[in-house]
Amino acid sequence: MAPSSVPAPGRPAGPPTSQSPGHSSGHTSGAGIAFPRATRPAELPSVHGALLCVALPALAVCAEHGQLTGEGPEGVYEAGRRLLSRCVLRVAGREPVALQGRMAASDRAVFLGALRVPGDTGPDPALTVERVRSADGTERITLRSAATRPLRLSVEVALGTDLADLGTVASGRTGPELAASVHGTGLRWTGDGRSVAVTADPPPMDSLAAAGVLRWEVELAPGATFTLRLRVRGESAARPAASTGAGSGRPGGHLLAEARAEGDDPRPGELLRASVDDLRALLQRDPARPADVYLAAGVPWRCGPVTSEALWAARMVLPLGTRLAATTLRALGRTQLPGDGAESGRLQGPLRDAGPHLPPRCTGVEATLAFPAVLAEARRWGLPSADLEELLPVAERCLHWLRRTADRNGFVPDPGPAGPWRAETQAHAHRAALLGADLLDDCGRPGGDALREGARVLRERFRREFWLDDPAGGRPAVARTQDGRTWSQLGGWAAHLLDTGLLGGGRYAPGLLGRAETEQVARLLGAPALDSGWGLRSLGTKEPGHNPFGHRAGAVRAHETAVAVAGLAAAGHEKEAASLLRGLLDAAEAFAHRLPEMYAGEQRTTGGRPVPHPAACRPAAVAAAGAVQALLALAGIRPDAPGRSVAVHPLASAPLGAIRLSGLVVAGEAFAVRVGRLGLGMVEEAAEGLQLGV
Repeated sequence: MAPSSVPAPGRPAGPPTSQSPGHSSGHTSGAGIAFPRATRPAELPSVHGALLCVALPALAVCAEHGQLTGEGPEGVYEAGRRLLSRCVLRVAGREPVALQGRMAASDRAVFLGALRVPGDTGPDPALTVERVRSADGTERITLRSAATRPLRLSVEVALGTDLADLGTVASGRTGPELAASVHGTGLRWTGDGRSVAVTADPPPMDSLAAAGVLRWEVELAPGATFTLRLRVRGESAARPAASTGAGSGRPGGHLLAEARAEGDDPRPGELLRASVDDLRALLQRDPARPADVYLAAGVPWRCGPVTSEALWAARMVLPLGTRLAATTLRALGRTQLPGDGAESGRLQGPLRDAGPHLPPRCTGVEATLAFPAVLAEARRWGLPSADLEELLPVAERCLHWLRRTADRNGFVPDPGPAGPWRAETQAHAHRAALLGADLLDDCGRPGGDALREGARVLRERFRREFWLDDPAGGRPAVARTQDGRTWSQLGGWAAHLLDTGLLGGGRYAPGLLGRAETEQVARLLGAPALDSGWGLRSLGTKEPGHNPFGHRAGAVRAHETAVAVAGLAAAGHEKEAASLLRGLLDAAEAFAHRLPEMYAGEQRTTGGRPVPHPAACRPAAVAAAGAVQALLALAGIRPDAPGRSVAVHPLASAPLGAIRLSGLVVAGEAFAVRVGRLGLGMVEEAAEGLQLGV
């Protein structure tokens, strides 16, 4: 499904009735792309096979051969605008033979090619061509000669742009390239009130504006090199948000700490490194408050205003520091509805796809319930008191909204007339009530007892009305209506029932399910109908409407798998947690450790590989953050910074062997923990005075 427009990062998008691209049953996406019903084509152009260099607001979409041909979404973008669509290199009148294209970092790709030069008699190329391209379009081209004689070669770079916005590119409705003009040491294009220039160093010998070509005559001695640098300059001078806090020289001085994993299995280290790198690349600034930085939901299709995914991702990476949670909470808090009405205190958010059986759900409700829980947990990890004092009033208004909205059973409905009660929403509401009560009590604010009582009522009613008995041991209903109708389709959403949240003293909050029901959910999550071997399916294979490519109908959603791993581990169901974690690691390895937001829920087979989803964002915030959360579940770190304690509850089975996790941040200081092959954990580095809890 292709869009008509993509707002620049941080800029307002369409109305808050939206869907996620490629996963939509509606018509707009307030988080990135708008989808007019009458004009949308069948699908978004796939970028799975492309190399995406990301340092928002800059983005480069490159094919593995390295040439920017202007086909499909290829190009260099800034703030959702394509600055350069074509950059084709020719040496001696020919394009180099592409040999390799790879990511060197989240913001940089390297391409290697080769050429046989005139006079070569054998098959061996005498000339290699290396191109290093960054997210902002900066490119270094290096020619290396292995010839035994001097070479005289023409070098041409053909450039072009349409200055199209990303939504237009995705819809396939771009116009012709703009006419170029000679500008300094390169070329310049102007259209629709915008302009972009490409400059070259060294300056070209010829600049052919009509053809959009820069040309050099190069003389290479045997063994010599020639280096050419191109720079793309658009109108915006915005610096990447990832530079925030650089050079502070203290743990957590960056928005995300440099976490590391070392051990018997090398894959956790590779995945953790790549995930943190991707998360830093996805950081973007709130244009109204540039000091407030949050994660874009995903590249390339979802780089709009702050969303609930940004908040969930910030929660998952609290072990890397609390600064991102604070800035995300501030940005999201500014969307809170004012006044004294029924909706007062709710955070605004779009409607999003909920699968083939349920109406779209409102992520504003999800964000409203997440806000106090994330703030409470960030405090446990070491959120500074100044941030807490600033954000606490927003959390209180969220909790007031929760108390007003919950019915006499404690259930929180979806927006709209007679909106259904979703099990996942009740899990979020229950967590918000318990963690919110804990937060209010510790901060000397009233309301904690009422929230705990509401959570108790919700817990009792949920077990009575959402649990469906059957001969196989029962299952939770995904949703029900006030007149008693239930939806019984089982999927990865059930993992949220195990995500209870962190309280003081390293304790987890009680969940909606009792012990027997929790054991049954663990068995269901670990069964082949949901565990694909690559991760957790969003809808079981035996359920009506199952589609292995369905966003909430059977595809594997990486962050939902991570939620399941962490929840199962905390509940003591290590076998199921370890199986899902191994599947996620294997999938990540197949995706070069850059997990997409989702991929097909096809059953794993011997020698098979996970199948990419054509419309998935990659990288995506919740996928990269989910990888961090899943790996940290191996150690089971439970901090209580206000209480000056930290507990470690590692997986006793040590499913990946020995592992050491370092570069983490607890109570504002560096933290490291080692888990041995026998499943015993040992804290190796921690803040002074931090006591080891139980």
